[in-house]
Amino acid sequence: MAVTWKINSMDRDVKQGDKADVVTTIHWTASDIDSDGVSTGSSYGSVGVTLGSQSFIAYADIKESDAIQWAKDALGEDEVKRIEDGIASQIAEQKTPTTVIIAPN
Repeated sequence: MAVTWKINSMDRDVKQGDKADVVTTIHWTASDIDSDGVSTGSSYGSVGVTLGSQSFIAYADIKESDAIQWAKDALGEDEVKRIEDGIASQIAEQKTPTTVIIAPN
C-alpha cells in the first residue's frame, strides 16, 4: 500500500509583488486502496503556501509533482505522516471492524 497524493485545485493571486499567477492555496486529496481492491482510505484538505525560497514557477507551468511537494512541505513531515497513518487506519478498520452498527428490529 502506498498513499497517492493528487491535487484537486489551486488558488492563485493574479499579481503578488512583481510576480504573476502566484499559487496561494493547494487543495489536495490523499488516498490508498488495499491489495484486496475493496478496502480504501482517503483524506482531503487545503494548505496555504508562500513563495518561500524555492524557484518561482508561474501557475500555468506548475507540474502536479511540484504542487504535491509544496503541499507536503507546507503541511510538514509530522502532519503528512498523521494523514497517511489515518488512511491506513481507515483501511484496517474496513478489513477488521472494531465497531458494528446494529439496526433495531
